[in-house]
Parts: sequence; structure tokens; C-alpha cells
Amino acid sequence: MHLSIDVLNKYTPVTEFYVDALLKKEIKANPNKIIVLDDDPTGVQTVHDIPVYTKWDTENIHRGFLEESNVFFILTNSRGMTVEQTTQVHNEIAQNIEAVAKETGTRYVIISRSDSILRGHYPLETSILRDNFEKFSGYKVDGEILCPFFKEGGRFTIDNVHYVQYCSDLVSANETEFARDKTFGYTSETLPEYVEEKTNGEFKASDCVCISLDDIHRMDFDKIESQLMGVEGFNKVIVNAISNKDLKVFCVALYRAMSKGKIFMFRTAASFVKVFSGNHNIPYLSRDMMVTDYTTNGGIIVVGSHTNKTTEQVEHLKDLEGIEFIEMDATLVKDDAAFQAEFERCLALEEKFISEGKTVCCYTTRALITADTGDKEDELRLAVKISDAVQNLVGKLKVRPAFVIAKGGITSSDVGTKALGVVRAYVLGQAAPGIPVWQTGNRSKWPGIPYIIFPGNVGEAETLKQVTDILMNE
Repeated sequence: MHLSIDVLNKYTPVTEFYVDALLKKEIKANPNKIIVLDDDPTGVQTVHDIPVYTKWDTENIHRGFLEESNVFFILTNSRGMTVEQTTQVHNEIAQNIEAVAKETGTRYVIISRSDSILRGHYPLETSILRDNFEKFSGYKVDGEILCPFFKEGGRFTIDNVHYVQYCSDLVSANETEFARDKTFGYTSETLPEYVEEKTNGEFKASDCVCISLDDIHRMDFDKIESQLMGVEGFNKVIVNAISNKDLKVFCVALYRAMSKGKIFMFRTAASFVKVFSGNHNIPYLSRDMMVTDYTTNGGIIVVGSHTNKTTEQVEHLKDLEGIEFIEMDATLVKDDAAFQAEFERCLALEEKFISEGKTVCCYTTRALITADTGDKEDELRLAVKISDAVQNLVGKLKVRPAFVIAKGGITSSDVGTKALGVVRAYVLGQAAPGIPVWQTGNRSKWPGIPYIIFPGNVGEAETLKQVTDILMNE
């Protein structure tokens, strides 16, 4: 299904100041610590001044509970894991959270932050979280909130259909390249149908509770709250939204239902986290706010994503002066010796150029690499092997770059956790819409360096060029 972007203008906007005051009151009255499990590092693409942890042992979770902020992130990178791995990780995290919560006497809610275009281990992850919560807390989870709206990435949910913006058109997500993902693909047009497809019929499309844009724009808090109060049996709640104002209205009703005892699990994109936690807007970051240590060295950009948007952005980046481009031949990945030699060639060139004060962009061959077996798990393992090589282009560097940009979800997670060795980072804000910036912590490879996480599916053709230009020249 296709719509014109003009359809967004037909709805009467919400009176934001009024809703802001109501939401602020509800957030202040809610005692829960908000814990966001992020299946790749892009979930912080709407927030600022919030900590991110890459380890989920009880010690680090305890630190998260003690943070001044009402929300903290745990980066799982589960979108780059097998079913077995993500099952193990989510069981471990859920049990550690519950142990720390009991120790500290803190109530909490968990948001499973995932892809705004519906890829990832769903419904596996939230089902595991629900099972553990019910087992160890003794409470029942009434329902699950699904909210993939993400304005900065051009993702809108209208009449239960989730759309991706392409210039002046809105295209239903099931018609995009993302729905054809080899590991996490889907065919359903509406979100209720998506639920039925992904749960193999356990939850029927006809049973989903859908929060309409009409009710949101009428600010009918009572009706929305009533819908939420009627949810039980882990049934799914679909949230339609075309702006953060819509989420604010929904969250007022949501908090009211929660205050009356309703318990929900959440599967959402990044925008929901911002609104639900009350994180306010700040301007996009300047170079001085990101690059705080003086250096004559160049920066480094590593690109692992293979989306059409990423390829287009890399081509436009070539118009920017002062960048050296290195293509790593990922087609060699099935030959260990040849792939290792290719990696060492790229690394040597990076060292040379960065030391000379030049910014380097190293990208993998644009062709998709497929496994000979055609098995989805084998496809994922090959992708992880390539991502390991890409992150080592940062991790093996002997010279400290001025900044690091990683393009792509799996790539940016591996660069952050493996190459940079981040245990705790601080989210400074965004370099551009949907593009978060970490400041690495003291235990990382290069403390205090700006790490720009650039999702593969976010931005316009010129965005990568514009962000790099700010970091190099502003």
C-alpha cells in the first residue's frame, strides 16, 4: 500500500503543551525504573544524557538502577544473534534484573527496543521476558504494547498499517526491502496481521487492541485507558502514531492504566522510549560538543550495512574532500586465509591515512554474501564473521582517531562493544535526526572519544556526508 506524505496533514494536531503537563505529572507519580533492552545500538537515537551499559551482570545492572536518570539502556545486540543465543541472553538479563530489583526494592518496566521496520527476534524476546517476570515476580503481564513509530526515520503507523517514507511517498513496510530480510522477513501489511504471522496464529489479528489516531487526536484519554484496562492474557496493543504528540497522549492513558495495576511488556522503536521516559528535546550536536580532545589525526568511518540507503549515502560521501576510501572485499569471507590477508591490507592503509590526518572510510563490498546452504542461521553466521572483520578495523588500530562512525546496526554494536570495549557510555545526543552519539567511558579503548552510531536505514542521501563534514570541518 502506498500513500502520499500529505496524508499526515489531514489530522488535527494534538495540543502539545496541555498534554506535556499531563504526561509530566504521570511520569513523576510513576515509581518504575525504565530498563530498555536494545537489540542494536541505535535505540538511543532519540534521547540524550542517558547511560548505556553493554554488560548485563548483576553488578552493572545494579549500577543502572542507581543512575540518576529514570531510564537506562542495556545493549544486547540480539539482532545479530541466533535464536539459541538470544534465548540465553534474555533469560539471563531478565533473571539478573529481577534479582537486583528485589535487592534494591525497586519496581521496573522493561522495554524491548527493536527495529522501526519490524525486524528482530519477535515474539521470542518479549515472550522470554514475560515468562521470567511472571515466574520470579509473581505478577501477570496483562498485555504487550507494539509501537514501531519513529518519525526521525520516516516510520508512521496509520490505520494499523506501518509505513516507511520514501521522499514524498509512504510505502507499507511489508513492500520494502526490509521485509525481505533473509533472517527476519515478513509479508503482512497490517500490524495485527504481522502479530498473527509472527506468533504462528497464537495471537489472532482480530483480537489485537488497536489505539486509533482519531481517538488520540481527540485526546480521548478515558477511551484509550478503558481499552488498556480491558487487555489480558498478554494480548497485543497496536499504537497508531504519526508524531511524538500522539505518543504523549497514549502515554498519559497508559500511565493511568498502569497506576491502576495493569502490567505491560513493550516492543517499540526509539520514539516511544523518549516520550515514555519524558526525555526532552535538545539541538543537534556541534563538532565542539562531540570532539572534545584535540588531535591532528583523522577520523574513521566503517560501513557494514548493505541497505540501498547506505550504498547511496557512501556514494554521496565520496563528494566530500579529505576522505580516503578503502573497499574491503567481503566476497573472500569463505576463504579464511584470503579474508585475513584482505583485512590486514585494509588495516595498514587505515593506519597510514589516519596518522597523516586524513579521515578514512572503509566499507565492505556492496554485494550481499550468501551461504551455500541457503540456511538462515548460516547466513547470519557469515554476516557476523564479516562484521567481526569490520569492527577489528577499529579494534586493531594502534592510532587514536579523532572520531569513529559506524554504519549499520550489527556493525555499530560490534564496534562499540568489541572494538572500543565500551562497558558504560553516555549518550550525548544526536548528530542528525536518528543518529546518536556516545561518549565512551573510562574503561573503553579510547576514553572520551565521540562514537557516532549511524543506522543503515536512517537519513537521506546526503546525511552521512553532512555528519562527516561537521565532524571534520565545523
